[in-house]
Formats: sequence, C-alpha cells, structure tokens
Amino acid sequence: MANKAGVIVVAAGKGSRMGTTESKQYLKLQDKPIIIHTLEVFERSSIVGEIVMVTGAEDVERCRDWVKQYGLTKVVHVAAGGRDRQESVLNGLQHLTTEWVMVHDGVRPFVTQDHIQQCYDTAVEAGASVLAVPVKDTIKQVNPNRQIIGTPDRSSLWAIQTPQTFRRSDLLDAHQHAEQQDFRGTDDAMLVERLGITVAVVEGSYTNIKITTPDDLDYAAYLLERKGESHI
Repeated sequence: MANKAGVIVVAAGKGSRMGTTESKQYLKLQDKPIIIHTLEVFERSSIVGEIVMVTGAEDVERCRDWVKQYGLTKVVHVAAGGRDRQESVLNGLQHLTTEWVMVHDGVRPFVTQDHIQQCYDTAVEAGASVLAVPVKDTIKQVNPNRQIIGTPDRSSLWAIQTPQTFRRSDLLDAHQHAEQQDFRGTDDAMLVERLGITVAVVEGSYTNIKITTPDDLDYAAYLLERKGESHI
C-alpha cells in the first residue's frame, strides 16, 4: 500500500442541527445512506488503497453490514469514534498502514475524483494539503456583545473543506502532541500546523457541501438529480 493513500471517513457525530432522530450521515439520499455515497467516491479512486470508517460505537455493526451490502472492498475497518472528532480521527489512524492519509467528513459526498487526486499530489509535493474555497462573503469579527471589532481582508480568507491530506506519521505525531497538551483543534490541519508543517491549499468547489441541515439535504438531492450519481 506504499503508493496508495489511506482515508479516514469520520461519521461519528450526531448532527443535532438536522433536527432528526437519525444521525445525519445515515439519512437517505436517493434511497442510500449519505455515508455510503461518500464512501463510494473513495472506493472508486485509483489512489486510495485503504479506507477506515469511524462511527459511533452503537452504529459499528450496521455500518459493517452496509460495507458488505454495497461491496466496499477498500474499507479495511469500521472503528468506534471517541469523545469528539479529534479523538475519532486518532482512533481511525490506528488502523491504517499507508504513508499518506486523507481525512474526510462522512457527510461530504460531493467531492470529486479530480480534487482527491489534486489533494494527494499537492500533499506529496508540499508536505500536507487541504481542500478549500475562497470566502465569498464579507467576514466581520464580533465581540461577545455582538459589536463589530474588525473586518479581515476577504482575499486572504478561505473556507476549509475536506479531504485534508498528510503524511501518516506527521498526523499521528500531531494528534499525540495535542493529546499530551490537552489541545483541541477545529480540524486536523490545525494540529499539524502546530508542528510547524506547511499546509498547502487546493482550490475546491462550492458544491462540496457538508450536509448538516435540512436545507443542505434538499440541495444535496438537487445536486444528485442534476449531476447523476455516477458523476459524484
């Protein structure tokens, strides 16, 4: 697997913003759970050799059943998540053997094959990479009283997506270092940045949405209709 990338697909969250009893990653999109759409994208990628799916402990068995049902042959393990996303990624890392690792949100089923390839190529060249898009809106910094205290230059702001790609040894070091210092980051790149490793940005697409609200689910259904599942 030395010349292939491993992927950790994180799907351990509850997703309270969706307002459903069922976790958002298991909601159906064209009669198939969202998480399966996401896994199938990486299953089709020629650069991916191993996939580890990280989910809630109570969902491990049904996810293993789905892996068999949908013929996801690259999924080498379904791991139970930790107390938060950071711990869940660390749990998933223990089950990969590849030199390079991608971390991806289980509810981002619209990442393209081209972007997966670009993220991998850029990481190999630069040391690490993240998929992102330029921010379209003006962003304001606001204090606890909701008063504007600053307006960052929009040209320097990017909205970070996934996948995020790292050398597995670097990501493991970053997570272990964060655990030792009891530091919680908002994404994996933040942990790697703390080690002084440069993380390059790959421009992605605004359609690579994270499905977290009912409106997102409606838009996702529209995207599937417009593109056809085979083009995801």
